[in-house]
Amino acid sequence: MLRTVFTAGAAAALAAAALTPSAGAAPALPFPAPPGQITVDVVQVNGSGCRPGTANVAVSPDNTAFTVTYSEYLAQVGKDAKATDFRKNCQLGLSVNVPQGYTYAIAKADYRGFASLAQGASATQNASYYFQGMQQTAYRSHTLSGPTEGNWQVSDAVPVEALVFHPCGAKRNLNINTELRAQAGSSDTANTTSFVAMDSTDGSFNTVYHFSWKTCPQRR
Repeated sequence: MLRTVFTAGAAAALAAAALTPSAGAAPALPFPAPPGQITVDVVQVNGSGCRPGTANVAVSPDNTAFTVTYSEYLAQVGKDAKATDFRKNCQLGLSVNVPQGYTYAIAKADYRGFASLAQGASATQNASYYFQGMQQTAYRSHTLSGPTEGNWQVSDAVPVEALVFHPCGAKRNLNINTELRAQAGSSDTANTTSFVAMDSTDGSFNTVYHFSWKTCPQRR
């Protein structure tokens, strides 16, 4: 079995309103993860790749990241596929509850899955994430080409100066939009099926969103 790993370049800012430091300014040092309990609740779920109950979220023990695991997220084309199966998407609205006095940004996202692509076929993984009420970013896109069969991984990282933090004192959901597409291309769709998946029944494939933390200004 082949293992195919793709690593993306730096992703765009989470929102167009992000400010960059003035010339010569030193980048801010990252804050350690806060103590105490952090929870992430799925408050909204929509899309052909994530029926209600098929997307689960868990926070890492050290509060540095959270994972999203899907159980029915697969796009396919070919002899075993329906006409609408070539594209699957998922829109998640997450309520991230953090200790008082702290706020967060998403610094990096790691996406993992499995692909089986015939000669001439390809697959695309797209993703964006943004805070409720803020401008949605453009999708970051990654392509996998056949023939291949094996695990895949892609990563999107946001530069330190472009991090967009949840507004202190506000209550805004983190919206995550993802999409998988399978393209037949020149593959033999009468005799082969090509698919790309981001699902897992045992938790072995999941999406990891890495936090960047900072403290909020104290109210006077």
